[in-house]
Order: sequence, then structure tokens, then C-alpha cells
Amino acid sequence: IVTVNCARLLKADHHATNGVVHVIDKVIATTTNTIQQIIETEDSLETLRAAVAASDLNSLLESEGQYTLLAPTNEAFEKIPRETLNRILGDPEALRDLLNHHILKSAMCAEAIIAGLTMETLEGTTLDVGCSGEELTLNGKPIIANKDVLATNGVVHFVNELLIPDSAKTLFELAQESEVSKSTEFFRQAGLSSHLT
Repeated sequence: IVTVNCARLLKADHHATNGVVHVIDKVIATTTNTIQQIIETEDSLETLRAAVAASDLNSLLESEGQYTLLAPTNEAFEKIPRETLNRILGDPEALRDLLNHHILKSAMCAEAIIAGLTMETLEGTTLDVGCSGEELTLNGKPIIANKDVLATNGVVHFVNELLIPDSAKTLFELAQESEVSKSTEFFRQAGLSSHLT
């Protein structure tokens, strides 16, 4: 699937006497902002803005290149427990892993994403893309709230849920989501859960 600034190419290679015509499905608007400038001007990305500044990713998101940012909205950050959020924001390494897990190595417009595609993030992790009806899904959840916000160095999709990679989780958080959740409960009962957090 070919896109031009996120407009889908419908018919290609109509040859004319003075050139070639490609038919697309929308009008292409002028794009002047970098991904970083979009973060700085969007009210719904206030928490992300602070996180990017704290992890020193500003230079990457305003540099030349073609990236896809899955931008967690303020709502996405509010959904996770305050204790977990404060821990990640206070740990530069975990914060950088978290943000890199939301950045893809290439620009991917929604129209060009094929269901069942596995995409690699800057962190080296993968995200599974699919669809539920008309909605795109990430790791099985329809969490893309606003898609195809174009930047000069890529594209931004707003997501209303935080995608936390394993590297940004504590042992306790990882264990709760796995087959050893019962063991976690024993650690808690024994007063040893602090070792896992």
C-alpha cells in the first residue's frame, strides 16, 4: 500500500503527453512542524512533553529522519497508577525505554499499515498491529485515538493508553502479569514484596 503524506494512492502511472498523474484519496496539506513541535503545541500531550524533555529525546524528535511516534495523551498517563508513573518518571533509564517503545524506526501512515504487521520500535521491542472493525489496534487493543498527524520528519498517532515495555517494569509488575502471580502473593504475605519492587 503506497501513501503520499498519508493520502492513499488509488491509481498510479496515468501517462499524459506532458507527464504522469497519480490519483490519491485526499488533498495534501502543507506540513511545517517537526514531531517535537507537534508535542510542544498540543495541549493533550502535556505529560508527554515533560517526559520527552526529562529523557533528552527532544533532539531526536526534531532531527531529520522518518519516525512514527505513538504519542500517549495526558489521558493515557492518567490511567496508570500514580506510584508506577512517579517511579518511571524518576528513573531516567526506564523513562527512556518507555518512550523509545512508542517510537517506530520508519514513518507508518495508518493507510499503509497492514493488519497482522509486527513493527520494531527504537527500543528494539515489537508491537503487533491489527484492526477491529474500522479501528487500528496495537497489541490487540483499539487505542489509537487520532491518527496521521503529519510532521516534516514523520507521522504522529495519538494513543489513549500507555505501552509499558518489560524493561520499564519492576519484578513485581512483571510477575503479576505472568504465570508466577501466585508466587508474588507469597512474597507479599511474607513481607518480602519490597525486594520485587
